[in-house]
Amino acid sequence: FIRAATSTATKEELDLAELIKMLEDGTAGVVMRGKAEPGDKTMCDVWWPVMKAANDAKEAGSDLPTALDKMVAAGEEAAKGTIPMQARKGRASYLGERSIGHQDAGATSSLIMIKALAETIKG
Repeated sequence: FIRAATSTATKEELDLAELIKMLEDGTAGVVMRGKAEPGDKTMCDVWWPVMKAANDAKEAGSDLPTALDKMVAAGEEAAKGTIPMQARKGRASYLGERSIGHQDAGATSSLIMIKALAETIKG
């Protein structure tokens, strides 16, 4: 949150490009702290696909509500994608193989944040 807020500190409204920058900065902060890599079964396994969906929507000229729908869909798919993974980082890594078969808590909480963001912006 600190890294995400840094890039948006003086803004009262964000366009899609600024939202993407905020998410990229926030995710970079998480990666810097925890050294997460794709497939580690962390919240980043949701944030990366969400940012890709946002960037794809921006490149396609989508408006913010459409981009948010695509971001939520990507987040839902990515969160479910953590179920077969074995956690290699974070608290879930302490479970070892027992983490397989369960959706990652960080991925789930990230999905909840993305959905709340979309619902708030779209009204």
